[in-house]
Amino acid sequence: MKMTLREYRLRLRQPFTTSHGTEEVQSTLIVELEQDGLRGYGEAPDNTYFGVSTDDVRNRLEHCRALIESTPWDRPEDLWQAIHRHLEGCSFGLCAVDEAAHDLWGKRLGKPVHELWGLDPSKAPESDYTIGIDPIPKMVEKLQEFPGWPIYKIKLGTRDDVGIIRELRKHTDAIFRVDANTAWTADETIHNSRLMKSLGVEFIEQPLKAGSWDEMRRVYQESALPIVADESCVTEGDVEKCVGYFHGVNIKLCKCGGLTPGLRMAKNAKRLGLRLMIGCMPETTVGISAIAQLLPLLDYADIDGAVLLETDIADGVKVERGQVRYPTVNGTGVTLLT
Repeated sequence: MKMTLREYRLRLRQPFTTSHGTEEVQSTLIVELEQDGLRGYGEAPDNTYFGVSTDDVRNRLEHCRALIESTPWDRPEDLWQAIHRHLEGCSFGLCAVDEAAHDLWGKRLGKPVHELWGLDPSKAPESDYTIGIDPIPKMVEKLQEFPGWPIYKIKLGTRDDVGIIRELRKHTDAIFRVDANTAWTADETIHNSRLMKSLGVEFIEQPLKAGSWDEMRRVYQESALPIVADESCVTEGDVEKCVGYFHGVNIKLCKCGGLTPGLRMAKNAKRLGLRLMIGCMPETTVGISAIAQLLPLLDYADIDGAVLLETDIADGVKVERGQVRYPTVNGTGVTLLT
C-alpha cells in the first residue's frame, strides 16, 4: 500500500467567526491510500483552537509512513489498532488515515461503507447550515444567502445573543440550533434557554467551558432546552462522563481519531440514552463524505463544512439545503478532483 499526502489552502466563502476566533482560509491535508489500483481518501483540516497545523500532521504521518504502508489489514479497524499508539496526540492525522482506509475498504469490497455497516442512508437526518458571529445585519445577510435550509446553527458568544436570535427569527421559520462555544456562564445558559425556547431553538451546544462539571449539572437540571456536549466530548472515554451533565453529545471524527472510534462512540452514546449529533470542521467533501457514513445512527447532523468553502476539491456526499445526497460510488464515495 502507498500513502500520498496532499496539502491545500482553501478560502472560505465568508470570514467565519466563533467565540474562539475568526478564520478566512482553511488549510487541509488529504491522505490517499492506494493499493491494487484503488484509492481511498481521508482528511485532516488544520484547527487553530486545537493547535493543529497541517505541517505538524504531515510530519507525524511521515514518521509513521513505513508502518502505515506495510501493515496488512482486512478491515480498517485493524490498521487503526496497529497505528493509533504511534499517532498519540495526533488525532487529526489518525482520523485522515482511518477515513482513507474506510474509503479504500469499501472500494475493495464494491460497497459503500454505510452499507457494509448495515445502515440505511434514507434514515440520515437533515443537516443544518452554520451562521458565524458577525454584526446582526451581516448574520441576516448570511442567512439570506442560503435560504430554504430547514435548520440553521447560530454561533453565539456576544453581548446580545438573544437579540441575534430574535432578529434572525424574523427572516425564517426554520429550526435554530445555537452553539455558544464555551462562552456562557451557567446563569446565562439557564436564562437564555428560557427565552430561546420560545424563539424556536432546538438545543444549545457547549455553553460552558469544558471541565465545568458542577455548573454543567445545574444547567442540565434547570435548562429549558437540551444541552449537547462538544468541547466536553472529545474521545471515546468522554461519552460516559457526559451522562447526567448533557442531554446529548457531538462526535467529531478529527477529535476522536476517525470512523473506527467514532462508530464505537455513536453506539455507546445510544446505549447510554444520549442524543447523538455529528459535527465537522470547515473541511472538504473528502471529510464530509466520511462523516456522512455515520448519519443513519444519529439524531442531529452538522455537516455543512464543504458548503462553507469557496472552492471544493472532491466529489462525494453533498449537502443541498439540508438534504444529504449520497453518490453511487463505493467506499465513502469520494472522487478527488484536483
